[in-house]
Amino acid sequence: MSINPSIPLSQSIPVDKISYNEQGLVPAIAQDYLDGTVLMMAWMNEESLQKTLSTGEAWYWSRSRQELWHKGATSGHIQKIKTIRYDCDSDALLLSIEQIGEVACHTGERSCFHQIDHSKSAPPADTLSELFKLICDRKEHPVEGSYTCKLYEGGDNKILKKIGEEAAEVVMACKDDNPEEIAAEVADLFYHSLVALAYHQVNLRDVYKKLQERRR
Repeated sequence: MSINPSIPLSQSIPVDKISYNEQGLVPAIAQDYLDGTVLMMAWMNEESLQKTLSTGEAWYWSRSRQELWHKGATSGHIQKIKTIRYDCDSDALLLSIEQIGEVACHTGERSCFHQIDHSKSAPPADTLSELFKLICDRKEHPVEGSYTCKLYEGGDNKILKKIGEEAAEVVMACKDDNPEEIAAEVADLFYHSLVALAYHQVNLRDVYKKLQERRR
């Protein structure tokens, strides 16, 4: 869907006003619509951009094969378009997409940007997702002295008690109308809620999907 629901996706980008390079191409960055992870960069020409807008799925231009490329046509890992933006110079595109199969890279990795310091590492996502990743890691690889690990050791009783306490503190901070305290207490509530999600093996992405469904 487009940002403005009254404007259909097919009309959300002025295809003829995009600044293509001398090869008639424009770089297109695909970004996960839930956690903001940059999944890949490819090239589009006017025709592939038009097909992307009309079909709601990502089409690129393959420079090696010199032909249109429907992302995922062979693998099944298609990219469903949520929004498309263009930058201030109209010479780069940003696609917010739902990556079917959670794999964007031809190597089988979620993102093409998985290499750093001659090793593999998942690219960064939003702050909550990065924190959730660390919390899950603490569950699989306990660290001595870790507060998160102590919560796991205490089980549901300790985790849920902390959520209750933090929720009450959020209420009190709001009653006092103290912006700094509100931010701090909500951060505590978010953190302990993430621990509860990990403890019960619920993925944060499932929460994001619920929030997306409630956008009105």
